[in-house]
Amino acid sequence: MINLKDVFSLEFSYLETFSKRTETSWGSIFCNESQPNYYDANHAHIIDPIDHPKLIIDEVKNFYHSRKIIPRFYIYNLNAQQELLEQLKLDHFGYEELIGPVQLWDQMVLKKETRKEISIELVTKEYYSEALHIECSIKEFGGKAIRERAFEVEFNHPSFIYYLLRYEGVACATACIFIHDHQARMESVATLEEYRGRGLIGELIHYIQAEVAQRGLSNLWVFPINEKIEKGLSKIWI
Repeated sequence: MINLKDVFSLEFSYLETFSKRTETSWGSIFCNESQPNYYDANHAHIIDPIDHPKLIIDEVKNFYHSRKIIPRFYIYNLNAQQELLEQLKLDHFGYEELIGPVQLWDQMVLKKETRKEISIELVTKEYYSEALHIECSIKEFGGKAIRERAFEVEFNHPSFIYYLLRYEGVACATACIFIHDHQARMESVATLEEYRGRGLIGELIHYIQAEVAQRGLSNLWVFPINEKIEKGLSKIWI
């Protein structure tokens, strides 16, 4: 069974690598003024049901408007947050509901044949530009301007480990793990469009599972960014 405390502990540690977290009586505010268009770096994070939603919305709006940043909310436990959601609509906020399954590794590394046309290696300074090119091609990551700066921060942070997959010698897929307190979170699963549909995501995930097992980490979490990645995970994740 998924322990939400573990999920949010890892989530906050991940966000704090590129955004400053401010604790409030109702949740958290994340802000990175150097990356105003990076959604994950600039949002109010609300997990538990709140009282007086209008006051909280005004507080968040004033915080971000004073920094010339668009205010955003990440809201969980939606069934208990109807008053907040209604107030956000009255304040003319847009609304997008993302139902993303949190997937947890079952601790098993499946045996599989090695595909000779595929090689996987750590991203080093030598391979930095190749990995960045792949990351910047994924629209879900926010585009080149946002991803360039975010990738630089992550690559130089000791908690991130990046992997690069080559198909017949061509760098065409990346993924990384963020490690904190004996847990890991898989991020930035990306494949160049012309190399999709060849099972490369599954190969990368299998490799990372073996790496996590070798490091003795207790959990490996994944938050799929789209249905294709979720489909690739479903065969080997619970």
